Amino acid sequence: MKHGPAAVLRDIGLVSFGKYGQYVITVVTLPLISRLLGPHGVGLLAIGMSAYFIGSLAVDLGITSFLAAKVHDIPAEAMYINQLRGAYLAIRTGTLGALGLALLAGLVADVPPQLHMILLGLFTGGLWSISEDWLLIGQGRFGSSTLYQGAGRVAYLVLLIVLLPRLPNASVAMLCLLVSSLLTIALTWGDSLRTFGVPARPRHVRQILRMGAPVLTSRALVTSYGQGSAAVYAAVLDAVSLGLYSAGDRLVRAIQSLLDPIGFALLPRMARRSGEKVFWHNAVRSLVACLTAAVLAVLCVWALAPVLIHVMFGSAFAAAVPLLRIEVLILPATTITSFVTTAVLPVREDTAGVLIGAVAGTCIAAGALAIAVHTRSVWTLVYGTVLAEVTVALWYVIRMRWLVLRERAAARLAPPAAEQSAGERL
Repeated sequence: MKHGPAAVLRDIGLVSFGKYGQYVITVVTLPLISRLLGPHGVGLLAIGMSAYFIGSLAVDLGITSFLAAKVHDIPAEAMYINQLRGAYLAIRTGTLGALGLALLAGLVADVPPQLHMILLGLFTGGLWSISEDWLLIGQGRFGSSTLYQGAGRVAYLVLLIVLLPRLPNASVAMLCLLVSSLLTIALTWGDSLRTFGVPARPRHVRQILRMGAPVLTSRALVTSYGQGSAAVYAAVLDAVSLGLYSAGDRLVRAIQSLLDPIGFALLPRMARRSGEKVFWHNAVRSLVACLTAAVLAVLCVWALAPVLIHVMFGSAFAAAVPLLRIEVLILPATTITSFVTTAVLPVREDTAGVLIGAVAGTCIAAGALAIAVHTRSVWTLVYGTVLAEVTVALWYVIRMRWLVLRERAAARLAPPAAEQSAGERL
């Protein structure tokens, strides 16, 4: 039962709440936030949340999946992982320090609200990435990960309910997320210190940076037209338009958060079977299951869009209904991208494939941004996002097929095991 279907479903559920619990909490508090802040305040918060994902990516380099895939191979004395922890910690704290100085400078200079939310979101996301949750994922300890992440999310919910009605401001909502992250950080670091001890002195930092460079570049490009798009488009769209876009985007990303953890839950299992013939069969079967769930979610949201917007946001956000119906079309594409880049390419260490897909999507998003400079329309953002996500998903399907054919060709060219052993004896 430990490795059976029930265990997989259990781990998917645990990762869903642990890693993406902020979406669940967001959906619970959306009626409160939207009615207290209105379209303008929700737009500012959308900018901050977009910057949150960018800041998280800048600090962890987007390589948590790649590092987690290595954990199952560590030696018993855990010397390698402590060296890895030390180098990774040095990189993350250095970047977080730079983001903190930028936020402090923005406070001193009294920058405009949009820029302040970007700086605050960058630091908040970067702070969250200091946690040691990647170790728990790599070890397959999804229960512990859920416990620690859930504690932080519940703290965020409590802070939001207590403080936001008294101080209805987008910055206060982001600060609640920042403070709650401290609890998760403390719990994950306490666990890692008990399990592995103190991280070793930073070594092999350059190797991690070399591995992280293509992944960071690709994830940054993907974030620029995905979860971080509101921060990018803030330069050409007003806060009200971004608020309407965010109304639909929050719901879509919340549903996406229920599909993304499938890749994280399967990552340790895929890594253990990386050398087996059933690897690609299991990958394709899992991908088809994810895609089926995504299509069903699209049909449901399309039909219930008016009810969802009215219940979650109120009548002031009625114009977000058609935006939601178009944006929900990204779910099948983002599901493909998430699974392939989380559970397949990291195991195959295919950083080039991740980078190429991100470049393709960014080129389309950049074109949409150029058009938005002239149109000043939120529809440009929506259509640009859908087109970019679909293009990237198609690329990853092609990349998976290419990897399969390459490995089959290599297997045909390789000498049989018996002949190879005889040759070695000679």
